[in-house]
Amino acid sequence: MKEKWTYKKLGEVASFSRGLTFAKSDVADASSKKVLRSNNIDLVSHSLNFDDVTCLKEGFIIPDEKKLHKGDIFICMSNGSTQHLGKVAFIDDDMDYAFGGFMGAIHPDVKLVYPKFAFYSCLSTEYRRFLASILNGVNINNLKWSELSKFTIPVPPIETQSRIVSELDLLQSIIDKQKAQLKELDNLAQAVFYDIFGDPVENEKGWEVKKFKDCFKLSSGKGLTAKAIVHGNYPVYGGNGIVGYHCDYNIDGDNIIIGRVGALCGNVRNVLGKAFITDNAFILTKHVNSMNVFVLYLLRLHNLRQYARDALQPVISNTGFKDIGIIVPPLPLQQSFATKIESIEKQKAAITQSIAETQRLFDYTMDKYFG
Repeated sequence: MKEKWTYKKLGEVASFSRGLTFAKSDVADASSKKVLRSNNIDLVSHSLNFDDVTCLKEGFIIPDEKKLHKGDIFICMSNGSTQHLGKVAFIDDDMDYAFGGFMGAIHPDVKLVYPKFAFYSCLSTEYRRFLASILNGVNINNLKWSELSKFTIPVPPIETQSRIVSELDLLQSIIDKQKAQLKELDNLAQAVFYDIFGDPVENEKGWEVKKFKDCFKLSSGKGLTAKAIVHGNYPVYGGNGIVGYHCDYNIDGDNIIIGRVGALCGNVRNVLGKAFITDNAFILTKHVNSMNVFVLYLLRLHNLRQYARDALQPVISNTGFKDIGIIVPPLPLQQSFATKIESIEKQKAAITQSIAETQRLFDYTMDKYFG
């Protein structure tokens, strides 16, 4: 035990509130009454996103205790996918947002623990091991506070907690700035596309237009059980990106896939090398007079999500794409675009390497204090 450090169960230093329950009839297309759910916590960055926020009718009364407040740890308590159970985001300021019934809010006792120190403990390797011990070998899609409250966290003196949080915040801010640089380069790549080809939907430059069905063919990936997406050498891509690893692959080389189901339905990405694509994504083939890098940006700018069926779980069918008009510029122009993108990608690769190095330092620091 580190000098002057004690160890306490999470339930000894924090209280817990379950989220707001409501009926489908309470949901509105838009209003000032907003509710955050599991999809509003990014699984990788542990930050909030507001891409798909549920709105309730204006007359719905939201108690203050069902809203997120400064210092809360917003946590997913129930989800169809166990990888999302227990994911957290820190609330920096009081928010006029409720949290849904499948979610929870952990309220650290500021007299005992620095709130963000408690949050960082919920990002630790020990925390993931604790969750695994609860879920191991059992088909559970719910967490209980009675179990989660038993998680043991280090509790050094408050001033030490504050120093550790400052150290981790600094590293995280560096990572965030580096990721912002990547986003700016993505914006630059998009600007290059518009400069060369114009708006692909408006087609003000008058390029030849063909129907999607005449240019491309979509095939779904293959289904995998949750148990199969655990061990293996090949990344498994679903509708929302990498979901695990498998011992086999069903694509190889330079491929484009499109999310078919889920929060990132319509997301277009390039997958290089050997990988396994699940049935939550489409594999794009038969590129007529088109280079992959051009097709990648072309389809992203078409906002394919708009072709999803309106449902709580968005789904796109391949027939939804068939009559989309696709511009087909001359191959030399596509090659010129590809050359410019290659230069941008080299810059992105250097920044990505820097992010990885900073992330390793962050992980080392986490293990030093919470391991």
